[in-house]
Amino acid sequence: MKDTWTKNSGADWSLSSALQTLEDLGGQFKRNVDMRMKRGDVRSAVLRLLNESPMHGYQIMNEIETRSGGAWKPSPGSVYPTLQLLVDEGLLEVKETKGRRTYSLTKEGADVAAAEAESPAPWETGFDRPAGPRGSLARAGVSVAKAAADVARLGNSAQMEEATALLEETAKKLFAIVSHN
Repeated sequence: MKDTWTKNSGADWSLSSALQTLEDLGGQFKRNVDMRMKRGDVRSAVLRLLNESPMHGYQIMNEIETRSGGAWKPSPGSVYPTLQLLVDEGLLEVKETKGRRTYSLTKEGADVAAAEAESPAPWETGFDRPAGPRGSLARAGVSVAKAAADVARLGNSAQMEEATALLEETAKKLFAIVSHN
């Protein structure tokens, strides 16, 4: 039955195809999260984090990702221009140490950051906004992929066979959902 289903599903089960599928799924999730974050959220997050301690750009991105539980990781293309804008506004100063640019708040920046602290942090509020069905499906798919990777990495043969059977049954049910339209 397994061979019949695989042949009839028309699926390409090569490693490159599987990796592309996971990448596409992750892209759906990323696009959904990016759409939910409001304009100005990166600015607010940067000011809040630098109010705690000086950081370089990648520390800021990683800290936002950590505080959002991995759901929001702003790109360098959004963080670095924001940092430069805040420097231009006189809210941040930059020190170069060991080839890294570390950002810290100026006195004016500390005042703005204190005002920002009166409202909820963007990594706390951004996820109350509706994600929509596409984002929910993408998050669930990524979660399943991570769990399958853990079984493949840590499981014994019997556990891998059990996980394979479960995933094949789930895939059949998912294909059935779209074939009933």
